[in-house]
Amino acid sequence: MRTWLLLGLAGAVGFYVLGHVRVLTQNGYVFCGFYATTGIPCPGCGLTRAIAALARGEIRTALRLHPFAPLLLVEAVVLWALGTRELLRRRALAPPPWLVERLLVWQGAALLALWLARLATGTLPR
Repeated sequence: MRTWLLLGLAGAVGFYVLGHVRVLTQNGYVFCGFYATTGIPCPGCGLTRAIAALARGEIRTALRLHPFAPLLLVEAVVLWALGTRELLRRRALAPPPWLVERLLVWQGAALLALWLARLATGTLPR
């Protein structure tokens, strides 16, 4: 039980810290190799800032920066919880391969479609 509490506390502290980190954009350092090479924001552009906005409770800002941020945050929390559970049971996390494949394909396609739509409408964050 103590391990769960410590892991939960570590996750909560990490989420809090993320919400208070200033992410540098074009006015500072560019961390995206795709953007640095092409000058076009990548499909994941805005995700870090959107997750940080969610950590601060700024849902509208997060959705404006990247609409998939809440979904990816929920997936990360579920994966963290399942991994922690399996770690405590001293087993490896082994999701069904078909599930991983489907999630990657469908989410990759949705991310690409969203990126193309935002690129066409000029609504990508910078």
